[in-house]
Amino acid sequence: MEAVIEDQRLRAILEKVQSGVRLSREDGLVLYRTPDLLAVGYLANLVRERLHGNVTWFNVNRHINPTNVCVASCRLCAYGKKPRDPRAYTMSLEQIWETAGKGWSEEVTEFHVVGGLHPELSLDWYCQMLRGLKQRFPRVHLKALTLVEIAWLARRAGIPVREALERLMAAGVDSLPGGGAEIFSERVRRIICDHKISGEEWLAAAREAHQLGLRSNCTMLYGHIETGEDRVDHLLKLRALQDETGGFQAFVPLAFHPENTRLRHLPATTGFADLRNIAVPRLLLDNVPHIKAYWVSLTPQIAQVAQRFGADDLDGTVIEERIHHEAGAAGRQALRRSELVRLIREAGREALERDSLYRPVVRSETARRVAV
Repeated sequence: MEAVIEDQRLRAILEKVQSGVRLSREDGLVLYRTPDLLAVGYLANLVRERLHGNVTWFNVNRHINPTNVCVASCRLCAYGKKPRDPRAYTMSLEQIWETAGKGWSEEVTEFHVVGGLHPELSLDWYCQMLRGLKQRFPRVHLKALTLVEIAWLARRAGIPVREALERLMAAGVDSLPGGGAEIFSERVRRIICDHKISGEEWLAAAREAHQLGLRSNCTMLYGHIETGEDRVDHLLKLRALQDETGGFQAFVPLAFHPENTRLRHLPATTGFADLRNIAVPRLLLDNVPHIKAYWVSLTPQIAQVAQRFGADDLDGTVIEERIHHEAGAAGRQALRRSELVRLIREAGREALERDSLYRPVVRSETARRVAV
């Protein structure tokens, strides 16, 4: 049954969506400006169900953050600390491997490894860490290091990003998370994250990774000082790179949490904004297979509703997420597998466990296997 669309500008977009016609920049601006959020959600759900039917994906994963020491001083960040800060920490290799073991069981299919830009930890150190994880947990997929971290390690080693990527792959990296993209607008980056690589450098590094065969996610941080125009331009740059490489598996909108950052004067995002930033990317990113409602950033409640606004993935169990919680993210740092399944089923969706490459995971009482 077709929804009632109050904003007449959305009717032309509905026709495009129904015909499979790619949306334009102007369409994206309408989607961000219209007050008719339910209609935007309806359009996004059409695309979501065309691609994935009634399925919502999730995985059983564990986050590992080896260090919060960071040379950058991004105003958006509450996680990074200077080396002499009493709250700074850096795990030893043995501590990292032990931490991985504490969160590991036969059910865990992925370690998600990200941290700060440490002034002393080298590319060789990270490769040793990754090799140690692979040796100890050979069946666990390593989704490790943002493109910002990789560019930093390449710079410290005096080598091109491509060579750093090749060395990390040889050490055990299986895919990349999508963090560090923030927002590509140079104006905004100068204010919120001027110590990071530029948006163009992030895209260039992603291109290199995809050319080497690495899959990755992509992200957008919203709810700070960016405009609707900035968001649309960010999404279209991701879409253009995806046209070229096909390497993005999923898009992850990340709600900005201002608490404990130098942008703490800004208000937190609303549920209205959170759902819009699920729906609009689903409509504009017609070539990115999956849209995640990352429950850590959104809260489990919003993530549950987002399944009807374009999202087809709730991410995973996570276990001890630090980065968003340092910035004031509310709620828990982990969910049990059964809780994710409940969030999905109560939304009227079919829960389907996946591995990091979106292959279904089939479980028995004694083991798990990936259905290829």
